[in-house]
Amino acid sequence: MTEQKRPSPAEIRAFRAENPKMRERDIAARLKISEAALVAAETGISITRIDGSATKLLERVERLGEVMALSRNESAVHEKIGVFENIKTGMQSAIVLGENIDLRIFPSRWEHGFAVSKKDGDQERLSLQYFDKAGNAVHKVHLRPNSNIQAYHAIVAELKLEDQSQEFVEAEVSNTADEAADVSRDELRENWRKLTDTHEFFGMLKRLKIGRQAAIRNVGDDYAWKLDNTATAEMMHASVKSGLPIMCFVANSGIVQIHSGPIFNVQAMGPWINIMDPTFHLHLRQDHIAETWAVRKPTRDGHVTSLEAYNVEGEMIIQFFGKRKEGFGERSEWREIIESLPRAASVAA
Repeated sequence: MTEQKRPSPAEIRAFRAENPKMRERDIAARLKISEAALVAAETGISITRIDGSATKLLERVERLGEVMALSRNESAVHEKIGVFENIKTGMQSAIVLGENIDLRIFPSRWEHGFAVSKKDGDQERLSLQYFDKAGNAVHKVHLRPNSNIQAYHAIVAELKLEDQSQEFVEAEVSNTADEAADVSRDELRENWRKLTDTHEFFGMLKRLKIGRQAAIRNVGDDYAWKLDNTATAEMMHASVKSGLPIMCFVANSGIVQIHSGPIFNVQAMGPWINIMDPTFHLHLRQDHIAETWAVRKPTRDGHVTSLEAYNVEGEMIIQFFGKRKEGFGERSEWREIIESLPRAASVAA
């Protein structure tokens, strides 16, 4: 069997036209191309190539008014409806701290940008879409009925590139975590015990040269205990029932998108568990969850507890906390929910 030849932009468009109901990520997977290559094939037709800089977007995006911000990884899609506001930009990181749209951005990972126009019946759906060097989606800004269309067209004109090629070549990117660090459990536990803020956790992992999942597996069940893979859905239903405000984090290489507040409408559909609230939508592939952990980290205000789901490659798919104010301890209702979730059955030797 010969190796599949990379399709030309015209062949990509033809396949897409023949499969109008197939999801874009599924088309890209079938054709063995990146999602960015699929989008780029429509350049000059329904797509305009724009500057891929996160900073240039953040300098302009507030003008759009109400939009939907979408960030995703392979297994979770996080959508928030609101306004980009309270924006702070920097070379290493940028922050959006709006009432609804809450983002942590890593600008160096953003590489390619596209302005996308899609026909949906009589409607034209407009978005700004950003991808990393490998052609993986980092972030998308979708216009809403109340968005400022004139501002959108002005932004596209300002950011339009001279290069409007339909060709797209992915760069090789390695995201493998260092899971094989030579760290003793005692050293790991001592460093873990000294944490005073959840934001110090990543720095601790880097210092010890250990991957996140390896640390969680090895630290001991007073700090991290393995849950049954039904725990995420059970936590969502328990949070709805209690009315407890939660925080939900979905990340990829270039962004972390956060929801803070109560959730109301949780629905399962096939392998997906969905939150379908007025300004927050979450779509999570439960069949992609290989391990689920409850994780306890010390802070100045007492320990805080997260629920973390990992895929088979050991990458974190999604993370949840109980919402709390800085300087205040974790809510007892959140701890009760986490501690009542089903634990993983021990594996027989």
